Amino acid sequence: MTDLSLALLTPTGLPGVTWLYALALAALAVFWWVRVAREARRGRIPRQGWWFVPGLLSLLLAGPTELPALFGVGVALLLLAEFWPLAYVRPRRIPGHAPERTRRPRLGWPLFGLVGGFLLLSSALMAGEANLATVLSVVAALVAGVGGLLAATLLPRPARRPPNEPGFALRWQTPLVPEWPELSLSLTGEGAQLTNTSPQSVQVAGWSPARTNAWLRLRTAEGTPLDTLPAGQSAYLPLQPHASGLRVWYVLSSDPQRPRLFRADWTPPVAQPQRVLN
Repeated sequence: MTDLSLALLTPTGLPGVTWLYALALAALAVFWWVRVAREARRGRIPRQGWWFVPGLLSLLLAGPTELPALFGVGVALLLLAEFWPLAYVRPRRIPGHAPERTRRPRLGWPLFGLVGGFLLLSSALMAGEANLATVLSVVAALVAGVGGLLAATLLPRPARRPPNEPGFALRWQTPLVPEWPELSLSLTGEGAQLTNTSPQSVQVAGWSPARTNAWLRLRTAEGTPLDTLPAGQSAYLPLQPHASGLRVWYVLSSDPQRPRLFRADWTPPVAQPQRVLN
């Protein structure tokens, strides 16, 4: 056996884990980081994809413990993390908000994992030795921390409506509040349905829940952005259970220079038992 072969097969400090085996595990970690980064650019974050971390730890633990079953469990977890249909999913929408408001990954725990992993690694290097628990903790913290950091930073942010678009100027004008508005409203389980009851199309500049300083874009029930509401068509307005009204700024196709305001107020269902009538 050549000197190069002997150097490559030198143990890393853990019994049963050679440098070749450690490099193979490192290559798997890099492959997973690349997969997480690619999926994040596509707007998806890991779900069952996180099974890669315990799978990698099982492969690492199989050497020192000399348990072949752990190697099989690790391989199975890695395959599930790669090929499970829901391994990577789009972030969930926050209830009561516009469809673009989603639960994005946070940077706190990935940074905490990276810092903790580097601190453990530096202390082990200074001490000159590391036990099995320390090695597993360092690997788990670094692999999961880098993966979480990639998912949080590379996930595209939803495009917001620029405040200098023409419709935003209506927010600061004095609108006309028609006695018989061209819009009607019906409350649903998770919001409200806005319907154009006029014989002409209506251009909605934006809307806001009552007592809230907001400027939200109109969308269909499927979440598609919508600027013009044709005659007889409806749009979905997500509202929180404690919402007590909303405001809609719009213009008619026959009079685009005259901004109008649709106002609707009601008693929230959660406040019905406490309602007091004069």
